Amino acid sequence: MTLIVGLGNPGREYRETRHNVGFMVLDELARRAGVTFGAGPASLPAVLVAKRFGPSPVLLAKPLSYMNRSGDVVAGLTRYYDVAPAALLIVVDDVAIEFGRLRARARGTAGGHNGLKSIIERLSTTEFARLRLGVGRGDARRDLADHVLSTFEPGERAELDTFIARAADAAEMFAVEGIEQVMNRYNPDATAPDD
Repeated sequence: MTLIVGLGNPGREYRETRHNVGFMVLDELARRAGVTFGAGPASLPAVLVAKRFGPSPVLLAKPLSYMNRSGDVVAGLTRYYDVAPAALLIVVDDVAIEFGRLRARARGTAGGHNGLKSIIERLSTTEFARLRLGVGRGDARRDLADHVLSTFEPGERAELDTFIARAADAAEMFAVEGIEQVMNRYNPDATAPDD
C-alpha cells in the first residue's frame, strides 16, 4: 500500500492559506478519483480515503491534528496500514521555494518545517519521500508564521489551480512509478542533492 499525506491545519480559517497547500493537493486527488474523505481508524484524528492508482492500493490522508503534530497521525497510519517509509509521500508547503515550483525528494531533513519535523521524530527516520510545494517567502520583514498562515496574493491565486493540478499529477506519478520518476520529471534540477 502507498500512503500519500497532505499536511495542513483543520478549520475554515486555515482553508485557503499557504500552509494548507498539502490539503489542497489531496482534495484534488480525491476529486479526480470521484471520492470524498471520511473518518479513518477511530484511534487517529485524521480523515482519509482509499483509492487505486495503478496496480496497488493508495491511501490518501489529511491529518486533523494541526501541522506541528502531524507525526502522531502519520506514524499511526503507517502502523495501522503497515506502510513502509519507502511507500510514504508527504505533500507539504515550502517557503524556501518560489511560488508555483515543485521539489520532490526521496529523503531529507525537516528543512525548518514543523510538520516534517514532527513526522521525522515520530517515525524515527528521514527515509520517506516528500513533495515540497513552493509558496514563497514573501517580505522577509514579515513574521514567517504570519506569512504561511496568510492567503495567496491575487496574482498567485490566478495560478493556484494549475499549481495544485501539477502537484497532484506528481503525487499520482509517485503512486504508480515511484519517487525517482517524480524527481526526474518535476524537479527544476534533477541533479540537485537531497536537502
